[in-house]
Amino acid sequence: MYICTKQIIMANIEIDIIKLESAASKLRAIAHPMRIAIIELLNEEKKLSVTQIFERLGIEQASASHHLNILKNKGVLSSKREGKQIHYSLKAKTLLEIIACINKCSAVE
Repeated sequence: MYICTKQIIMANIEIDIIKLESAASKLRAIAHPMRIAIIELLNEEKKLSVTQIFERLGIEQASASHHLNILKNKGVLSSKREGKQIHYSLKAKTLLEIIACINKCSAVE
């Protein structure tokens, strides 16, 4: 095993540390039930405002804004201002596959 600042090479397998750190950061961001609910909601609706999100999930506006900010800062969501409102959408659908896998694993118990 050889370790350098950006890569680990083990038995002819090259692992990019920067990609692993990015993936871990995104996984930590979605590791909350409310954030998973937001992601699933945005998968169904494509884009929603903060108001639409907190009303549909039945949570406080401040709580929705907090979770949306975390997801946006970690690269899970993108946002676009439209007039006075900001609309959020999923940046990539690949995290939905991870959530689906987690749901399958927890259903097996």
